[in-house]
Amino acid sequence: MIRWTLNLLAATLICAGSAQAQLAASLQIAKKQHLAGEAVIAVVTVTNHSGRDLVFQSDGRFQWLDFIVKKSNGNPVTPRNRVLFGPMKITAGQTLAREIDLSQHFQLSEPGNFSVSAVIQPPGDPASSTSTNRVFFNQTPGRPYWSQKVGVSGSTREFRVLNFTGDTKSLIYAQIVDGATGQFVRTFQLGEVLMLRKPLVTVDRQQRMHVMFLATPTMWVHCMIDTDGKLVDRQIHQRGPQGDPQLLTFADGSVRVANSIPYDPKAAAEARARIRKASDRPTITYD
Repeated sequence: MIRWTLNLLAATLICAGSAQAQLAASLQIAKKQHLAGEAVIAVVTVTNHSGRDLVFQSDGRFQWLDFIVKKSNGNPVTPRNRVLFGPMKITAGQTLAREIDLSQHFQLSEPGNFSVSAVIQPPGDPASSTSTNRVFFNQTPGRPYWSQKVGVSGSTREFRVLNFTGDTKSLIYAQIVDGATGQFVRTFQLGEVLMLRKPLVTVDRQQRMHVMFLATPTMWVHCMIDTDGKLVDRQIHQRGPQGDPQLLTFADGSVRVANSIPYDPKAAAEARARIRKASDRPTITYD
């Protein structure tokens, strides 16, 4: 995942590199704790102090942006493939930030502690470079809650549901594993979970995993995920008249939510808007 954003605000940056290039660069990680296999989002920020426009671009010999990812023992993490990032133009005095998913470029599927820094190659000066600060993050395996293998296109995929506690929040994740290679197809967060009720999980006839979990004391979230790790649907339900919502599998293999009141965020917002605050009440006058 790559996205460019323009940042014209002053930022605290660490500058280390060529005086000729006059670049300032910094690196941030969106969060420090990750579930092994999920996206690790790094944000590289570059400011052009050269007084002229600069065009960064890669060629067959070198690339203008690179990363150094290491394990806690100092050994480098194996890259997935060589990536030549597209050209970027930064006008004089401008700051640009780029978001990059490190898990797409490095083998970050194992638990452990890691560090990362970025290296920026200035245009027209291959002998010098600017390095960012070094950032640390860790990956944990999470706690397996449920798993099921399914057949797909002559092979298999394994659906997994994992529970992970990051900082003070308990989170629930979906993970899809390729049966032939053992590689993670995708690992992603479904949301915060209250384990006061056990999450409900099943697979329908179209080989889609259904996960329903308690997100707040009154709200349940139902997610549908296919074998490629795509979130097909996500709906919110409230407790029905006969107790907690349930996932029911019917004779035709379809899966539906029973005993629930579907939650409509738009209708709820409109209802709240119709409720006047005490300060909005008309003043009563007496003759």
